[in-house]
Amino acid sequence: MGAKIENIAYYLPEGKLDSAALKEIFPDFDINKIEDKVGIKSRHIAGEKETSLDLAYKASLNVIERSGTNDIDFIILCTQTPDYILPTGACILQDRLGLPSSIGALDFNLGCSGYVYGLAMCKGFLEASIASKILFVTADTYTKYIHKKDKGNRSIFGDAATATIITKDEKDKLGQFNLGSDGSGFDKLIIKNGGGKNEFDEKAEIKNYGDGNQFTDNCIYMNGPEIFNFTINNIPKLISDTLKANKLKKEDVDYFVFHQANKFMLNYLRRKIGIPLEKFHIDLEKTGNTVSSTIPIALHQALENEKIKKGNKVLLAGFGVGLSWGATIIEI
Repeated sequence: MGAKIENIAYYLPEGKLDSAALKEIFPDFDINKIEDKVGIKSRHIAGEKETSLDLAYKASLNVIERSGTNDIDFIILCTQTPDYILPTGACILQDRLGLPSSIGALDFNLGCSGYVYGLAMCKGFLEASIASKILFVTADTYTKYIHKKDKGNRSIFGDAATATIITKDEKDKLGQFNLGSDGSGFDKLIIKNGGGKNEFDEKAEIKNYGDGNQFTDNCIYMNGPEIFNFTINNIPKLISDTLKANKLKKEDVDYFVFHQANKFMLNYLRRKIGIPLEKFHIDLEKTGNTVSSTIPIALHQALENEKIKKGNKVLLAGFGVGLSWGATIIEI
């Protein structure tokens, strides 16, 4: 027995932050340069009282509308912006969706590589007969943790949630996985305060970084150059190792979907790896970087636009905060 992706849906909150609004907030910001280089013109922003779990619930309803709730026996929720430190958000989601209390539920904390890691977990549960139909949800509200005067991160990140139904199948349509991590770079993308090590500091010092960006240790800090270097140094090998693990050549892959970090980084990777433009997904213009949700949103877009079709082999690759990375090849 194998595993397959049965359905994907997503939810974007109603609030938006577009280029014109950013220009009003930061009059000296070169919006045209940002749109051309980063590839983002608008981002969806969760409401003041709208949480990751709210987004997760709505994305789950969207996928359940297509697949139904019959036989769902496990929920996996990937988030780095949970509603509570405890309890587990997936347990609350089970109750809100009205699913049986007999199902398993867990959260895990990963960002940009989270979708690939989650698929690996789903495959393991299905192959071990721990589950037969899994609701795998990604949801993040990064924008709630960005300093109001951090123009760099505010121009990049958006909020979103996705829901994927993964089931057993006679043919294994989730290929071999290649996963990795380098915790020595944990501080390259981090919120230092608010956890068990450093409590939230109401008088936290305002700090500056990059080109006039501000933050405090209560907020997201991202060392963009270091994240870029990490990506270009590790992802080409990740792709070649994943192809090797699946006994495929680059030419055998019909489409490539990488974490939608930003347009410049994606194009740099595409050229370095040697992937034809027509086989490579770049589309974050209206959503921005939605962390663990970028890959499933991209898959949904590619299916809608018929860039990928039934029977196609698609290479998925996620990379970022942790530092962590992962890739696999799926069959549609």
